[in-house]
Amino acid sequence: MFTVRHPQTLTSFILAQHHHKAEKGDFCGLMGAIQSACKIISRAVHRAGIEEMGGATEEVNVQGEIVKRLDIVSNETMIHFLVNSGQLCLGASEETEDVIRPAEHLTGEFVVTFDPLDGSSNIDAGVNVGTIFGIYRRISDSGPQGTNPGELSDVLQPPKNLIASGYTMYGASTILVFATKGGGVNGFTLDTGIGEFVLTHKAMTIPTQGKIYSINEGNHSKWDAITTQYVQQCKGGPKPYSLRYIGTMVGDVHRTLCYGGVFMYPADSANADGKLRLLYECGPMGMICEEAGGRASFGKGDVRDITPTALHQRSPIFMGSKLDVDAFDAIAENDRARIPDMVWASPHLVHGHCFRCQPPCFYSHVGMQLQISSGSLLAWAVLQLSTLMAAGNFA
Repeated sequence: MFTVRHPQTLTSFILAQHHHKAEKGDFCGLMGAIQSACKIISRAVHRAGIEEMGGATEEVNVQGEIVKRLDIVSNETMIHFLVNSGQLCLGASEETEDVIRPAEHLTGEFVVTFDPLDGSSNIDAGVNVGTIFGIYRRISDSGPQGTNPGELSDVLQPPKNLIASGYTMYGASTILVFATKGGGVNGFTLDTGIGEFVLTHKAMTIPTQGKIYSINEGNHSKWDAITTQYVQQCKGGPKPYSLRYIGTMVGDVHRTLCYGGVFMYPADSANADGKLRLLYECGPMGMICEEAGGRASFGKGDVRDITPTALHQRSPIFMGSKLDVDAFDAIAENDRARIPDMVWASPHLVHGHCFRCQPPCFYSHVGMQLQISSGSLLAWAVLQLSTLMAAGNFA
């Protein structure tokens, strides 16, 4: 007997998940706005060569990066659909210096942080790029009419407060991967014939352990001892891991989600706080990874526990299969535990300089000499200083 198979669209999927929930705001309406924006960005990316939208502008964004034409198209598209959805309290974009506020009568219950076009430096090479987004509920009072303006604290929430996050990858096909808190991860492919995202990757899970590591090895001379040791561990043993690195977080994380392994963008001597942004990249992608059964660490704990203090705050990131991230954290913990008290008498501390009062580059130098990461060394120094101050022995 012939049966007709009806596709499940992203819209119907969200409606089925949320129809029974009595909560403020229209989450389905918000996701409808994000879907629409991603469809338009997808079309722009795939027609960039034909419509001469590739290449860079003369502008530099708040991150100090050259702005591509498609960065502008993507950012303005996301902002347009979000502020007109009637569901946005505040938005924050990697491309925008300040928060994004809708008109008062359009103010809603949700906060959306996003990277409108991750990996845009690869666009002229035809490499996969993508849009990343995270969704929070506002924590300030929306008032009796639900239109009170949002506050900065609504945006500066730790990733553990995310209620949903996702990314849309623009490549041979356009795939939107979507996670909800406690609801797992599902992938939807854009069917251009009907103009809808259709469920194609149901209940995605990441393997407990993988065989791939993903990192920019061109920066190896800038890494600390922990990252160096872990990468050497990946390369060693009877079955060394394979290196795969695209240079677009969306592409590298999507592969890691599908096949397992670990994606890393550590802090280094050039980027002491890491390079990727907590609100726009690390937090949302970390939630997806955790909902799929993996982990996301910043080397000293879970990324989801970091409370941001600035819109464009950066963070190191190590995410992927649980056992692979656990292995990295074990090396990091051991590194912190092995800092000897004798470092106070290190021959590198000359001319009577106080170890507690040195700039970050000093810790990097001494850490390299002692084969200890600069981050662990600095954390140890701060602990020693706190102990001395508590005892009243520091002037």
